[in-house]
Amino acid sequence: MKNSKKFLVKAYSLTELLIVLCIIGILIYIAVPDQTSTISRAKSIEAQNMLNMVYGLEKTYFYRHARYSADLEEIGFEQTPTMENGGSAIYEISVIEASSSSFKAQAVSIQDLNGDGKYNTWEINENKKLKEVIKD
Repeated sequence: MKNSKKFLVKAYSLTELLIVLCIIGILIYIAVPDQTSTISRAKSIEAQNMLNMVYGLEKTYFYRHARYSADLEEIGFEQTPTMENGGSAIYEISVIEASSSSFKAQAVSIQDLNGDGKYNTWEINENKKLKEVIKD
């Protein structure tokens, strides 16, 4: 004679699973805004690093030629291709003013990092004063 006992497997009901998924969704919704500011701060490090590189190249150029240059190629800076051009850079670098005694370089974000319509902008000058001009 066959064993007629039914084997019951303990499991979670569909309602219990939906409640757990809703709680996880709420926790993610709370955590995401905090991560957005962390991500934008991390991306701004790219701008700071590239501007520090431009500063070093401008100083080297100044010691050789007794003036600063407005041309990035002339000082030996090669812009990393931006995301628009298939690269990974988020900032576009440019020298906005250069003379025999001063220069100012700028890094402008090509993305609106937090969706507020402002594009993050950093500047550096001949005194290595690095500042965030437009906060995103």
